[in-house]
Amino acid sequence: MDADVTDSAGPPSDPDRPAEDKPQDRSREGSGRPEDDAPQDGPPQDDAPQEDSPAAPETGEAAPETGEAAPETGEAAAETGEGDSTEGGPAESESKAGAETGPKAAAGADGVQTWADQPKDGIVAARKSHWLRWTALAAAFLVLVAAGVGWWMYKKLDGNITTDTSAAAELKTYEKERPTPVVMDAQNILLIGSDSRAGDNRKYGRDDGGSQRSDTTILLHLAADRKSATAVSIPRDLMVEIPSCSTGDDKKTREQFTQFNTAFELGGTACTIRTVERMTGIRIDHHMVVDFNGFKDMVDAVDGVEICLKEPIDDKDAHLELPAGRQKLNGEQALGYVRARKSIGNGSDTERMERQQQFLGALVNKMQSNGVLLNPTRLYPVLDAATKSLTTDPGLDSLRDLYDLVRGMRDVPTEQVQFLTVPRQPYRNNPNRDELVEPDAGDLFKQLREDKPVAVVPADELEEAERDKESGQDGKPDDAGSESPTPTPTYSGSSAADDLCKQ
Repeated sequence: MDADVTDSAGPPSDPDRPAEDKPQDRSREGSGRPEDDAPQDGPPQDDAPQEDSPAAPETGEAAPETGEAAPETGEAAAETGEGDSTEGGPAESESKAGAETGPKAAAGADGVQTWADQPKDGIVAARKSHWLRWTALAAAFLVLVAAGVGWWMYKKLDGNITTDTSAAAELKTYEKERPTPVVMDAQNILLIGSDSRAGDNRKYGRDDGGSQRSDTTILLHLAADRKSATAVSIPRDLMVEIPSCSTGDDKKTREQFTQFNTAFELGGTACTIRTVERMTGIRIDHHMVVDFNGFKDMVDAVDGVEICLKEPIDDKDAHLELPAGRQKLNGEQALGYVRARKSIGNGSDTERMERQQQFLGALVNKMQSNGVLLNPTRLYPVLDAATKSLTTDPGLDSLRDLYDLVRGMRDVPTEQVQFLTVPRQPYRNNPNRDELVEPDAGDLFKQLREDKPVAVVPADELEEAERDKESGQDGKPDDAGSESPTPTPTYSGSSAADDLCKQ
């Protein structure tokens, strides 16, 4: 009997089972009651599957009150009526141990995550890390693609531009006779519209062996503060002094008094620049030569330009047929409109230049109103069209140089983008030619040379103002006794803000 009691209360017979895994032993040591030493029903406690009884990770439920152990499910043993009903007995201890199953028991006193939750959090973390890596890779890829596209576009536009090195070389030869710049930050650019009939331009007239003539020449003056831009047209039939120039076959032309556009035909861009500089005393900083196709493509790039016609046009030479009223011209139609002469108005070159100025003003207005100059994606087609048919001096032969030029003009108010023609009148010896009107022409050149403002008004308003001045009815009080500032010279012309449909 004593051996049984000692066997029952002593250490477990299974040496591989740690003593701390037996809550029953700790319960007996603390009770001190004799009934705790009595033998219990059923198999001895030492032989029970103690490792399975404390926890039930799958169900966590108590076993039914059958008095039998549930070793397979890990449920707590049922309460028996003998020796287990007393408070603090082994059965109560086992019941408490069984109740501490489930997530709380698995978490333990230190609050460590359960083995069931750990894989879930690990998957979420892995997915998040995976997503972040792919996002970073995608962003890097997009940056590389954008940089590659941007570089390709830049190189393409750069490659479109043709550099005129021969003109720069010849101008350097005649540097001593060229005017000295007066205002350093002002820019004077000579724009030349090529009248070549070679290649794609053959349909616009006879091809004289690919020779070029300056169909349109404009002196563009950009104020030093970039708050105004003045474009002055020079008639191609204007009689001027043309200096001796080098020809394409390394010969020299003689100095002569003849039509202005002869300079471009004989000596190209350099000869034209020297002619303008001799006539105006203005130093030409840069030049651009644009042919017909370049002009057409620029108009198409801004999705056409609107004009208004008082009368219909049917000009076979200009390949143009349009009804009267508001019209939106595409590139081909715009080219015919600015070149048409005999079928519109009185057929003079004077009216043709006025139409060119008005159309260029409408083109500038269209570009500014649509935000083309401020939006690189919309500016690209315009630059692409312009550069494809553009020949410039080395100072404007890169996209960066051209963009800096355009960016400098984008903030100029449209009413300060002015167009006019040099003051001229029919040439005294040949009414089919023009000559300068002095001192008006000299005053205009002086204003531009010194970067001083000029004003333009429609021709009818200027004529009315001159009549009022001659009759002494200018509508102003007589204040001859007081000094007044020098009035701004006013010329017949237009601005980019003018609406062609309201004239």
